[in-house]
Amino acid sequence: MEIPQERRLITEIPGPRSRALLERRKAAVPQGIFFTTPVFVGAASGAILRDVDGNSLIDLGAGLAVLNTGNSSPAVQDAVREQLERFTHTCMHVTMNEAYVALAEKLNALVPGGGEHRTMFTNSGAEAVENAVKISRSFTKRQGVVVFEHAFHGRTLLAMTMTAKAMPYKRGLGPFAPEVYRLPFAYPYRCPSGGETPDECAARCTERAIEIMDKEIGPESIACLVVEPVQGEGGFIVPAPGFLPALAEYCREHGILFVADEVQTGFGRTGKWFGIEHEGVVPDLVTMAKSLAGGLPLGAVTGRADVMESIHVGGIGGTFGGNPLSCAAGLAVIDQIEREGLLERAMRIGQIMTTRLSEMAERFDVIGDVRGRGAMVAMELVEDRTSKHPAKATAGRLVEACYRQGVVVLKAGTFDNVIRLLPPLTIDEDLLREGLDVLEKSLVG
Repeated sequence: MEIPQERRLITEIPGPRSRALLERRKAAVPQGIFFTTPVFVGAASGAILRDVDGNSLIDLGAGLAVLNTGNSSPAVQDAVREQLERFTHTCMHVTMNEAYVALAEKLNALVPGGGEHRTMFTNSGAEAVENAVKISRSFTKRQGVVVFEHAFHGRTLLAMTMTAKAMPYKRGLGPFAPEVYRLPFAYPYRCPSGGETPDECAARCTERAIEIMDKEIGPESIACLVVEPVQGEGGFIVPAPGFLPALAEYCREHGILFVADEVQTGFGRTGKWFGIEHEGVVPDLVTMAKSLAGGLPLGAVTGRADVMESIHVGGIGGTFGGNPLSCAAGLAVIDQIEREGLLERAMRIGQIMTTRLSEMAERFDVIGDVRGRGAMVAMELVEDRTSKHPAKATAGRLVEACYRQGVVVLKAGTFDNVIRLLPPLTIDEDLLREGLDVLEKSLVG
């Protein structure tokens, strides 16, 4: 179903049908399943969500970075429909399907670096992260896993342990997995090592991170270092320049596998296939999910052939991993990104958003920082720019003010004070600008 790409409000938001469904939800779904926008979607297309009351909202969240190729991409729908007519499932452990192999071949060719690669498929990003750790431990014969402050890697036991933020992801949900160690992240706006410039932040955080690995963990005990090239849930934190390359070099010197968690940054979101390409780093393993299959559940781990082949037969896999419907969707996503030039489009969209948010920052003192890569852009809100005290309540009010006017935006950040923008890469520029107009008006109050 194609929907006109325009914002249109015919009821208050949430409308009566959404409110009725919210009541049904309360009786059927646990409160632990959080939501940002209190509307139920009836149909979606491109960058527009039509709710069950007939309101059309501008989508600047893309299903939490899942819909890089747009809501209800016709190419994805066609690929899934064709596969659906043939069969829906085989399980690669019983009888196999060609789509699994074809998509693995595509990903092996797309990830950074030369040489041979192998790919396995999972159901989700968290599952991909857990399998990357399993593979790393098998290859290195070591146990330690190094992660970072502000990181988010998922909600399963190991992934939850690797995630930094306690509330809501970890509080009361332990005990946690052993052998996970946390390093400072070179967060230029709030440098944990006191660096006053990005370069100084990178140098100090690198020194501290290496000191921890050398003295407190021991490099001979570390199987892998897992890092998001741009921290997503942590607040779209772009690492200070030089930080990740320095750590990648340390990993190479000590036989530690470098794992790029590209669950949110992958598939064109940052203007390149993978966010780690901006750093000039060649990872040993790459984890993926979200936009990989255009809305269908699919995760993946792609890595060096020698690393991927190190685990014994039966040590990795799963009943639904690499479902043929999802793999067909993944092939269509890659083709659409290439055919429509969506990597370049991401850079153009990012330029529009960054420029506009930077202009807002000149007018509104509540905006402490504007940052991002490609079409992954955020603004961090503060009570005042001197103390940088997080403006958590303001961020919550802003999200609500936007959806009531027909624009979906998301919160993020360790301090819940970051507004993040993740529009589909197919969004019309005028529609994007209209969404940004609403955001700006909401800042005015």
